[in-house]
Amino acid sequence: MHLLSFAIRLVALCALLWLALIDVRTRRLPSRTVLMVGALFFLDALILRTSIGDIGMHVAIALCALVGCVAMFAAKIIGGGDAKLASVIFLWAGPGLSWPALALISIIGTFVSLVSLATRHMNSDQRSRPMRALAMFSAARGVPYGVALALGGGSVIVLPALLPLFSTR
Repeated sequence: MHLLSFAIRLVALCALLWLALIDVRTRRLPSRTVLMVGALFFLDALILRTSIGDIGMHVAIALCALVGCVAMFAAKIIGGGDAKLASVIFLWAGPGLSWPALALISIIGTFVSLVSLATRHMNSDQRSRPMRALAMFSAARGVPYGVALALGGGSVIVLPALLPLFSTR
């Protein structure tokens, strides 16, 4: 894998981690940052000289994810920012990594949901910093599912670039 591609993936990961932090604090996912992560996919594809057919498959997976997420948004299951972010994550995942991405996001999302439910009655003006941070996950303001999307999606984006570094020849 090209070193520049690895750098782009790290930038995407940093942007996703930033989005997770913003989601925990405000329950919002800024469109510009989500779009930047999506644009980084196309830059990465250009650097790796990904074929138009492969890019088309990635876009098709992203559109399927967007349609499903818009339906969940209409049913008030997820927020609009989560729908946007999920489609960008699945743009990166494409056909080869979409199932692992879905599995990781689901597992992490279950954990985030359980923490949110467990902290739903916590007061945000706790004295200790760790308790204040934990109270930010409170389901009273909604579940910050962008955290699961960012962590699961970030893993799927970066791990394929890291694995060749650890393989033995």
